Amino acid sequence: MEDYLKGRGAQLNTANRFLKQRYEEEPSEVLQPSPQTQFIPETPKKIISTFNSPDLPMGKSINPYQGCEHGCIYCYARNSHEYWGYSAGLDFETKIMVKRNAAPLLEEQFRKAAWVPMPIELSGNTDCYQPAERKFELTRSLLKVFAKYRNPVSMITKNALILRDLDVLSELAAHRLVHVYISITTLNEELRQAMEPRTVTAQKRLQVIERLTAAGVPVGVMTAPIIPGLNDHEIPKLIESAANAGALTAALTVVRLNGAIGELFEDWIRKTFPDRADKVLNQIRDCHGGQLNDSRWNVRMMGQGKIAEHIHQLHRISRQRYMPNRQMPAYDLTQFRREGMQMKLF
Repeated sequence: MEDYLKGRGAQLNTANRFLKQRYEEEPSEVLQPSPQTQFIPETPKKIISTFNSPDLPMGKSINPYQGCEHGCIYCYARNSHEYWGYSAGLDFETKIMVKRNAAPLLEEQFRKAAWVPMPIELSGNTDCYQPAERKFELTRSLLKVFAKYRNPVSMITKNALILRDLDVLSELAAHRLVHVYISITTLNEELRQAMEPRTVTAQKRLQVIERLTAAGVPVGVMTAPIIPGLNDHEIPKLIESAANAGALTAALTVVRLNGAIGELFEDWIRKTFPDRADKVLNQIRDCHGGQLNDSRWNVRMMGQGKIAEHIHQLHRISRQRYMPNRQMPAYDLTQFRREGMQMKLF
């Protein structure tokens, strides 16, 4: 552990599969300092992305940031950083692209006659409440646009910073226009610190669920990813704790380590939990046809085999026990107003 970078999930920069050449430093016996976070301004021409696959119904998403300083080692979004010329490793959590014009682009879209109101996911790739949000407030500015035009929005985060925007979220909830999911992967603080180094504690996240619920904002818990041999045994307690805090539903995915994430995760677990590294890696392979990665439609996010079946059964039984007769309320799509607040003048 002498060469472990504290406060970072990834411990190296993996090769970018899109680049023919790669810069490598000579090995050094002196521990290099953890790289500082850089914020890179980006001015996209559009802000709404469309996703459609056999695993997910067609939908829309907005990612005000690319890259995420939370540094979660398992994050599937790491691979997307390679499209921008960076590494899925340390670059992903230290080179954060900031889309400063996100809110004006969204408002421009809502004012178009062709826009049909539908829920938009914020964010589908990286956490919209990562540390950069405290400085740039892109997520808050987007929420204000959602409230102004009364278009529904769904959110997922593992950061307590969401409570800063309780005023806007409460307004959206009053019109049945928002769903929030809080991601909780473990109640074990030692595991959380190693696996998700720049996130808040699980207890703080449970307090977030309580605060949102008290304010009338519908909340679910995302117990994902489930990593066999690391956090699968926590499923019942995770769901019970979230239910006691007010969560209305619980969802999961089984971890998959596609692309560079396999190399990053294996390097991480052999450094952090060497005593169980082989067991964990072998159980992940068991869930994905003998591989760490899995790109098979309808299987990749859920896994298959005895271990995956056990995970899903335990999750299902826990939901039935601790969240009976609970569900997220339906969105009210009739609330949309294309002219925003101007309609109040009439």
